[in-house]
Amino acid sequence: MGKKDKNKKKGKGAEKTLVKTDKKLVAKNKKLLQKLGEEDIQDIIAKQEQELSQVKTVELSPVAPPSARSSFGLTSFKDDMIMFGGEFFNGQKTEVYGDFYFFNTVKNEWKLVKAKGPTPRSGAALCSVETDGGQLWLFGGEYQSPSQIQIIHFKDLWVYRLKTKVWEKVNAPNGPTARSGHRMVASKKKLFVFGGFYDNNATYKYYNDLFVFSLETYTWLNIQVSGNAPSPRSGICFAAANDGKIVVWGGFSKSPVKKGIDRGVTHGDMFTLVPEKGDTTGLKYKWNLVKPGGSKPLPRSGMSIAVAANGKCYNFGGVLDTKEDEEDIEGQFGNDLHCLDLSTLVWRRMELNKKSSEPKKTEMEVEPVEEVKTVTNELGFTVTVGGPSTKTSSAKSESNEGQNKGFPSPRMNAGIVVINKNLYLYGGIYEQGHRQYTLSDFYSLDVNKMDSWKTLIANSNTQEWVGSDSEGSSDEDDDEEDDDDDDEEESGVSDEDSDESDDMETD
Repeated sequence: MGKKDKNKKKGKGAEKTLVKTDKKLVAKNKKLLQKLGEEDIQDIIAKQEQELSQVKTVELSPVAPPSARSSFGLTSFKDDMIMFGGEFFNGQKTEVYGDFYFFNTVKNEWKLVKAKGPTPRSGAALCSVETDGGQLWLFGGEYQSPSQIQIIHFKDLWVYRLKTKVWEKVNAPNGPTARSGHRMVASKKKLFVFGGFYDNNATYKYYNDLFVFSLETYTWLNIQVSGNAPSPRSGICFAAANDGKIVVWGGFSKSPVKKGIDRGVTHGDMFTLVPEKGDTTGLKYKWNLVKPGGSKPLPRSGMSIAVAANGKCYNFGGVLDTKEDEEDIEGQFGNDLHCLDLSTLVWRRMELNKKSSEPKKTEMEVEPVEEVKTVTNELGFTVTVGGPSTKTSSAKSESNEGQNKGFPSPRMNAGIVVINKNLYLYGGIYEQGHRQYTLSDFYSLDVNKMDSWKTLIANSNTQEWVGSDSEGSSDEDDDEEDDDDDDEEESGVSDEDSDESDDMETD
């Protein structure tokens, strides 16, 4: 893929091949989408953009907490935890969110901000900087249609200015290609973007390219990178140290073994990215493979990470694929908390200081919230925050061996931040076989005392899986297979008819 002109325009051939495949895929699924009554994804995004263009900034507070979700952008600024987007899947339908939440850790109160800005997405990267009274930067992500047949990946860059409460789209050339599952950090007045993947249900590509954006000139810099880079991957730990070095650890990638069969790899290696010695331009960097010390976690991807002001990087949960064949994939989900000292690159497994006296749980449930609070927002809506937990009997864990007692249940693609001395954990997903359960619980932990996790919001999700327990057994799949021959005749789409589609899928 993409062998033509590989020296002249590295990566462009691969990108063009993906775009052409997108065109064919959309045409091939045309009949199926008509049966489902689902709009073309280009029209869905266009409507979202139109609706957002009419929005005037409104702040609602207090409001109910976010719904159950995973793969959302999460960051912090001062006393606020800030969340954007995410997704929910019940086995039959996908919902992708574009809501924008602030949780004030002093008031213990949620605020919802409605403003012109990015369209709904999941798998985007979000980070904050202190410039000009506070800015939030968001890059990329993906949107899946409700049926999951149609997918768009984004390559747009946005900044939200906390002073003016305004989103601004930053149009700068030479940035990363469209992707999701990547990571972005801010360091030394720059944004660093690494990794991620592109997948249109027909082809996929994992990335290990590095991009650097200047927060001073608002341009993507023409950098030079030496050393052996990490292999392509997504769902990594990507953390910036106070001394300017950046750490990459873990992640996931897959590659084709033979036609129709892929092999996934969960990574456990660690790399640092450092400025080249003697460089005065700020444009030269070097990758180094390193061997961290201490109590190393198992290889994993989809872990939640947060860097504290003291230079400690906290990692929670994630998943390690333990079995993958042509018929099934099994993953070992974790609920362990590790701390990586970014200055010494030494791991430490975080344990609670006192043993929990609670009985061992066999279901994915959490303790009742310590406080029930009823609040009314500016529009007169009354919401209840807290209350007793809801057991999800269908989301039982197959085994609790190796799970940390007294910790939130195992999960991946959750979000964590560290504000002052407290670590906050929200949502995520847990998979059992082909079933996927999306969580809505919310916790805090004093990482200095390490006495116990405090349940701020119990898991209120009563989700029932409505999909099939095995892949490839739905009636829709059978219909699609029956129509393959007819669809092939419609797979040709002219470049002229698809110019607008190309812009949408890569912007």
